[in-house]
Amino acid sequence: MPKVFNWQIGREMAYPFEDTRPQRQFAMLFDTNKCINCQSCTVACKTAWTQGPGQEMMFWNNVETKPYGFYPLGWDVRILEKLGVTELSGPVYQGKTLFEAAPPAELVLGFMPDDLDYAYPNLGEDDSAGPGVNAGELYTLPHSQWMFYLARICNHCTYAACLGSCPRRAIYKRSDDGIVLLDQSRCRGYQECVKGCPYKKVYFNPITRVSEKCIGCYPGIENGRQTQCTIACIGKIRLAGFLSQPAAASADNPIDWLVHFKKIALPLYPQFGLEPNTYYIPPIHVPLPYLRQLFGHLVEAAITSYRKVKDEEDKRTLGAMLLFGSTELIVQRFAVKGDWVHGYDAKGAEVVRIPFTEQVMARTFFDNSNMTYRLNIT
Repeated sequence: MPKVFNWQIGREMAYPFEDTRPQRQFAMLFDTNKCINCQSCTVACKTAWTQGPGQEMMFWNNVETKPYGFYPLGWDVRILEKLGVTELSGPVYQGKTLFEAAPPAELVLGFMPDDLDYAYPNLGEDDSAGPGVNAGELYTLPHSQWMFYLARICNHCTYAACLGSCPRRAIYKRSDDGIVLLDQSRCRGYQECVKGCPYKKVYFNPITRVSEKCIGCYPGIENGRQTQCTIACIGKIRLAGFLSQPAAASADNPIDWLVHFKKIALPLYPQFGLEPNTYYIPPIHVPLPYLRQLFGHLVEAAITSYRKVKDEEDKRTLGAMLLFGSTELIVQRFAVKGDWVHGYDAKGAEVVRIPFTEQVMARTFFDNSNMTYRLNIT
């Protein structure tokens, strides 16, 4: 296999094809601390893209309650068990990736879910982990019981396992934005892509007999709009845009700033070796060993930085985070000016302006000018 450099694991690795990393990569950021599991993103995606026959159990976007929620059933614990455990303790991953651990005559280590694995999209919802709560126990923070919500879409990986495992080369990665698409006219329904993707974000349609997957809302992306799931998110946990190559990262790009510079947003299961392009601000109340398994060795530093954003008055980082859910348009550059953060599109036009402090108007209980009482004085 050719060798490619994966910056998320800090070393070269084997990959079936030559490196074709795009200059700019479609990427999404998620703040797990703000997700309330309302599933608005799931509904928006479902109504936009997967209403047809054979798509009933397709959720290109879904939200899972970790640690017990999975869709399909056990998608991550099953591939982690096959890959084996290597501690993510430093910048260079010492274990094998899914490409390097592939059995003979196969390109990717994977597994094929059963049909019933797709029958439980809400498994483990709101189930918490941790020791039991005893009678009379003192309420403390963080809680002894914990859980968090993990929003998921296709990661549009730089080194996609679905692409690498498809014998028909029906899956391809766009050179202009890195979105991974599936050419259904070439697909013959072998389902090697379903088997190969460790995140299980490729689905087989039993009616059309071909595979389907998240398309990154590319019609909107091409017109400067964020994805449907991002626009619909009422918790404002998402930001969609473009990530630069590590050597060309720009501090003016909010996604570059949070991923490459501040390293607050981290990839999901970097040890798989796919270089996924969805990034998560880790939950601050979850045990660190579990989080290291999900997000890698930088997770403790990311949580520390996240906690200090407001305390240290890091207005640039806070400004970038205020852009989450602030506009339907893609923000490609941002700037902090005084007590405002400004977002700009690719042409430099301002698309959003957000204050760091919301204005508050206090009104008296009795309004002399209108001779009326106000029940709400805030």
